[in-house]
Amino acid sequence: MKKSFGERIKSLFSKTSKINEDFYDELTDMLVEGDVGAKTAFQIVDELSEICSHEKITDQNEIMQKLKALLLDCVKAVELKPETDKQNVWMILGVNGVGKTTSVAKMGNYFKEHGTENIVLASADTFRAAAIEQLNMHGDKLGIRVVSHQHGSDPSAVVFDAADAVKAKGPGLVLADTAGRLHNKENLVRELQKIDRTCSLKADEGCYKKIIVIDSTTGQNALRQAEVFNDAVGVDAIIMTKCDSTAKGGVAVSIGRELNLPVAFICTGEKYLDISLFDAEKYIDDFLGL
Repeated sequence: MKKSFGERIKSLFSKTSKINEDFYDELTDMLVEGDVGAKTAFQIVDELSEICSHEKITDQNEIMQKLKALLLDCVKAVELKPETDKQNVWMILGVNGVGKTTSVAKMGNYFKEHGTENIVLASADTFRAAAIEQLNMHGDKLGIRVVSHQHGSDPSAVVFDAADAVKAKGPGLVLADTAGRLHNKENLVRELQKIDRTCSLKADEGCYKKIIVIDSTTGQNALRQAEVFNDAVGVDAIIMTKCDSTAKGGVAVSIGRELNLPVAFICTGEKYLDISLFDAEKYIDDFLGL
């Protein structure tokens, strides 16, 4: 089994007799292999080298704490909460295959468990019949209403109807599952911008959020995806899926540093309860094996 980043960094220290350029080069390579992008990895290691040289730090634990502080400075966390007594509309973005529809269901369940009573899931990925069926199945299991139209219909109309369904019962939360076919970027962007206008129109002021779901095992692909969606409609927060033993963990560092986007939730499995609020310090501790 491949060693984790934390295990590899410990073995780097154990074989290093002195902290020199070779040590920092190897550390940079490790960060890149741990899914921290090359640009971010070089910047962080340059800063670390400068700090350790300036403060004359050679102790392993001290170096690790300085590295932790630098990584933590890149990673941002945000807690998303629907505003009570208001109409909240959240658009969930992401490419196909990252666990977007399941994440919508997990969030619906999470907020239902935390006291939001009026929740509607909008099946606005109308291009995949499977996505519509999947969301309806999740809604049935969770006892959460799903608004869907037939396969191939206008995604904006689905969001419009879902928002009206919430409003009919008073304030609440719409979670809109959207399509993510990146191979035809122009069409995707146009479509998302149309849904974006509908969401913006239907949400109360300050209650519209755009959340991207990324697969944390896909490394720099996840960063590129976040970039595309952020350029298209602007992103408020990230959900990271597949944050189990297979995830290297560095992608949150790159996304935070390069795009300044915070993480709201991490998902660790397929079950509805396998979702939790993102804890930046715990995330970096796990990444470094501290």
